[in-house]
Amino acid sequence: MYRGIIPPLVTPLNDRDTLDEEGLSRLIEHLLAGGVDALFLLGTTGEAPSLSYRLRRDLIRQACALVDGRVPVLVGVTDTAFVETIELAEVAAAAGASAAVLSTPYYFPAGQTELVQYIEHVIEALPLPLMLYNMPSLTKVWFEIDTLQKLADHQQIVGVKDSGGDLEYFRQVVRLKRERRPDWSVLIGPEHLLPQAVADGGDGGVSGGANLFPKLFVEAFRAADQGDAAGVARCLEAIEQLQAIYTIGKYASRIIKAIKSGLSLRGICNDQLAEPFNRFQPPERARVEAVLTPLIQAGW
Repeated sequence: MYRGIIPPLVTPLNDRDTLDEEGLSRLIEHLLAGGVDALFLLGTTGEAPSLSYRLRRDLIRQACALVDGRVPVLVGVTDTAFVETIELAEVAAAAGASAAVLSTPYYFPAGQTELVQYIEHVIEALPLPLMLYNMPSLTKVWFEIDTLQKLADHQQIVGVKDSGGDLEYFRQVVRLKRERRPDWSVLIGPEHLLPQAVADGGDGGVSGGANLFPKLFVEAFRAADQGDAAGVARCLEAIEQLQAIYTIGKYASRIIKAIKSGLSLRGICNDQLAEPFNRFQPPERARVEAVLTPLIQAGW
């Protein structure tokens, strides 16, 4: 099982199609020093759909080499093309990754019957264990509970990462885990929901803000897991303060812009984004810094 905090790494870039290799190394060491339990490459925060296949392969190989087995590495393989999903998973397996992560294919919405068949076909060809990734705001399609029930007999599926933001749905996935697949890992995406998700039986979080403050999210998980109400309250206050960076800017890409801007301000990696997105300008960067400074001063 995967438990604890699994940051969805940003992809450090020097330009539209060049990996910031030094930044990637600093980012990984920053996260491991913060005590995270695993790393997740090529998720939403990692801008996966905007990256070339060559760059995705480079990232997987370099990140796995840098981690060198210190924690598990999960790799996002979601794509609109079945063959590309499998080929990326093969690269991940060869590089030493522990699991693949797959959301519902985007652009043309799949029906649930099609989705079950698609996942079953992926499993037949996949060289790694598979975690399902529920991200309906971007893919337009949920992994409905009935669909998860149909897929629960496949032992190669190791859990669900839920970024839907609906705690009742999350609780239903936890219930399915308890009844059918106690070996599953059920992880929450929205970081401000982490303590409640753990209290509801979840196994941890894939928290974008952990790129910036891994120690904060690790401590929040541990406090929630141990029933430490005072520790949860302290961490949740800081997590809620951090949420202010996600309101800076006008577009949906502002979440990734804010995290990359913060990492740049902290001297960890470049804030270059993959096109068509652009980095924050100085006024927005100043607002990000104003949010981060008190958290840094507080020791996070």
